[in-house]
Amino acid sequence: MAEKITSKSTHGQNIVQEETRGGATDEGWSVGQNGPKDDEKGAIVDEGGSVGQNIAQDVGGKGGSVEHPLPKNHTIVKLLTPPMLDNARVAMQDNVNGEVTTNVEGGGSVGHPLPENHTIAKFLIPPLQDDARVAVVMVPLPAQGHLNQLLHLSRLISMYNIQVHYIGITSHIQQAKIRAHGFDPLTITKIHFHEFHQTPSFETPLPNPNASFKFPNQLMPSFYATFHLREPVCSLVHELLSANHRKVVVIYDSLMKFVVQDLPLIPNIECYCFNSTSAFMSYSYYWELKGKPFHPGTENYEDIPTVGDSFPPEFWEFLKIQEQFDGKNHISGELYNSSRVIESLYLDLMAKEYDGMKQWAIGPFNPMESQEKRKDSNKRHESLDWLDKQERDSVIFVSFGTTTSLCDEEIKVLAIGLEKSCQKFVWVLRDADKGDVFTSEVRKAQLPEGYEERIKERGIIVRDWAPQLEILAHSSTGGFMSHCGWNSCMESMSFGVPIAAWPMHSDQPRNSQLVTKYLKIGLIVRPWARRDEVVTSEIVENAVKTLMASSEGDEMRKRAADLSNAIKKSTDGGINRAEMDSFIAHISR
Repeated sequence: MAEKITSKSTHGQNIVQEETRGGATDEGWSVGQNGPKDDEKGAIVDEGGSVGQNIAQDVGGKGGSVEHPLPKNHTIVKLLTPPMLDNARVAMQDNVNGEVTTNVEGGGSVGHPLPENHTIAKFLIPPLQDDARVAVVMVPLPAQGHLNQLLHLSRLISMYNIQVHYIGITSHIQQAKIRAHGFDPLTITKIHFHEFHQTPSFETPLPNPNASFKFPNQLMPSFYATFHLREPVCSLVHELLSANHRKVVVIYDSLMKFVVQDLPLIPNIECYCFNSTSAFMSYSYYWELKGKPFHPGTENYEDIPTVGDSFPPEFWEFLKIQEQFDGKNHISGELYNSSRVIESLYLDLMAKEYDGMKQWAIGPFNPMESQEKRKDSNKRHESLDWLDKQERDSVIFVSFGTTTSLCDEEIKVLAIGLEKSCQKFVWVLRDADKGDVFTSEVRKAQLPEGYEERIKERGIIVRDWAPQLEILAHSSTGGFMSHCGWNSCMESMSFGVPIAAWPMHSDQPRNSQLVTKYLKIGLIVRPWARRDEVVTSEIVENAVKTLMASSEGDEMRKRAADLSNAIKKSTDGGINRAEMDSFIAHISR
């Protein structure tokens, strides 16, 4: 029988690391009956294990060795994180399996007492590396599409064992967390959320469904309220630097430049601007400023009105304030929730505009495999149960996102068009978000009398929050009538669902062109150039029929499926994974 057990791992410092940080990172072991566990500054880092002081007497500053015997009947208790990866298993001298360990390879727990006088001999891996002392701070704009993208990115970065801090006003942090879906909730437990309570209250007007311009002006007070985050964010960054982080990486929404204006000049801070829109949209802005020169790909902009027509004056005033703090000379790079598989041409055009500044397209941020609730779960959304009963690709999903409110006439037209199309549908019918989504007053849109009874065999109406990612990932979903917000576009492309595009404001008109003219995975319901015209029920009916029940729609579905497969390959060891790895290596250098 061997007198020593040698433990090692290729993933993280699994037993002990330097004494200034305590225990181990990631798939760590807890040794001893009362080993300490402190999420912040005690025995562990990122929920790893620890070696109790009553057992490990001499860990040194760099790993070292422990030669003191374990007290009689002390046991290796359990793994404190999900099971170890197959290539992160414990190696043991001689054959002590059966007497000491149970189900170690691939994970599990060890619950049998170690024989008396057996010792942990040494640690075969180095202590915590310097790059693990990098902290990332996320600064999102408080609109759902922006909150969601940076929450997904936070989750992805934290999977590299990098500490991530996500900041915002309390109501916006809660909004992001409650609406998070499509992935295991445990994957965001490593994210540190900072809810700043000291910001003044702001007005939360109701959306105006009858406004001639669909832009969500009701959100503007909440946008201006973020200006009060400037000092708290700066204080957080200084606190992280004083807590032995050698570098703090700040990833901020391109519409949050005012908040981060002080950070680029602080030593050991790197700032990266996150673009929440497509590169196709971003380049169109530069293209207009330069007088619309011809380049390959710019023909797709030809029938889009100027960018100025896509936003109201209130937004341009807000943007003008942000642009005063552009600071391109002080930022370290640009990030996109996009992929070269989708828009390499426009990413290359943007790279030229950045004039050598680093750029990474590291999307899609959303999971590529939906982690929906089990079919026997009480928490599974009713729409998914309904979809389970439908044929493959037979249902069109209808949703206009979180920033669009339809007026009564538009609701009536859409309802009649869907009914006349004779196609199955899931329709999310809810008003746009307010600045604080937790305020109680909500408008209930009215449908034609007897409508829900008439369509109950072919469609369902969802009036609350819907799990869009899971709906798009469902095999029964074969089309998506959408406003073409960038989140919706990326999720639809991820799961190979073609789009019936009905853009409403902002980047949506340009995204609709990317989808329909460049990628050819969708059709236009209402061209942006004709946005002042009334959409009829016949237009809706024809668009739905074309997408869902025609050879033209089948071709779009095939192209969308091919694009989805290419995206999935790029995230699984392909170019997108390489871009993400490159970004992580860059900020960890």
